[in-house]
Amino acid sequence: MPSRSLSAREAVQQLNSSTIREVANAGMGRKDVVAFWFGEPDQVTPEFIRAAAVDALNAGDTFYTQNLGITPLREAIADYVSALHGQTSPDNIAVTNSGMSALMITTQALVGPGDRVVIVTPLWPNLVEIPKILGAESVTFPLTFSTDGWNLDMERLLTELTPDTRAVYINSPNNPTGWTIDVESQRAILEHCRRHGIWILADDAYERLYFGNDAGLAPSFLGIAEPDDRLVSTNTFSKAWQMTGWRLGWIVLPRELAPGVATLIEYNTSCAPGFIQSAGVTAILEGEDAVLQFNARLKRARDFLMEQLAQLPEVETSLPSGAMYAFFRIPGAQDSLEFCKNLVNSTGLGLAPGIAFGPEGEGFVRWCFAASEERLAKGLERLRLARGMP
Repeated sequence: MPSRSLSAREAVQQLNSSTIREVANAGMGRKDVVAFWFGEPDQVTPEFIRAAAVDALNAGDTFYTQNLGITPLREAIADYVSALHGQTSPDNIAVTNSGMSALMITTQALVGPGDRVVIVTPLWPNLVEIPKILGAESVTFPLTFSTDGWNLDMERLLTELTPDTRAVYINSPNNPTGWTIDVESQRAILEHCRRHGIWILADDAYERLYFGNDAGLAPSFLGIAEPDDRLVSTNTFSKAWQMTGWRLGWIVLPRELAPGVATLIEYNTSCAPGFIQSAGVTAILEGEDAVLQFNARLKRARDFLMEQLAQLPEVETSLPSGAMYAFFRIPGAQDSLEFCKNLVNSTGLGLAPGIAFGPEGEGFVRWCFAASEERLAKGLERLRLARGMP
């Protein structure tokens, strides 16, 4: 007799829910909470981008578009990527409904049941769970922590990337640690993956939120890859252009992969909304100054927050070279989920628990510093209060 269960299939039931949301649910709606748990800025999207969406709506841009995105946006993204990393064609671009959708669709295109996927962690939990939805095996490879920074053991990673590995996932600059891979390591990984036919999925969501050079541009696999390399880069308008709620992203992919991705977009969402894509065109073509200003604001916020955290007894920190997060070890956070819940309840301070980013994150908490110095100072005051400090 067929099962009468009304539950989702077993693979879905076994997915780990986000403990970030669990903490946020305990404090959302409370006006006294100062929240830094989500990865988004405290400022709205720049006005010129919002105006572009309004203009497109007023012009009647409310219909379906091409699966891979409207031509002006694909061309704008291709020119943008070309300027940063080398020649890229619109044929190598797919527009998606968010960076999250880009990651999901890319994984659907590359990974199937029983495939082995190696994922560098600590990492945003969604990316670790995505392959499991498709029946693949997620093998995590942890960075190591010291007060000098988070480090990647290249020799061990290459050993882990066995010939039966289907793909390796690397997010750099990294959420939550701020770790950024260097070009030499990228070259070693790329050459190894070429030899063994392993796909590289580079989550480049934070590539423009990098503090290691004046251009605010992190090293990228796109800058060293050949057209026939098994490399896919996913990106988003959410971070650098402060468009988290818009849900617009893109994929840079080999031309041969595009037809399959177009079909998957059709079956997932059909297309990104046209008026939002029009805003994306404006963000790309007119937004470079806004991106650089946001990067500079983040660097100032990072320096302020890290200086203050370093003065707290027994707090272990390392300076993030990119992204928008401080990820630090703090006494009492051995159970980081309970620690963060207690912070919300006792002082109204909202941070993300380290366990959300994998077992290697336990004992740590994540603080999104995409905020004003005044707001950061208020959060620091509450953290000191929680630790019994004046």
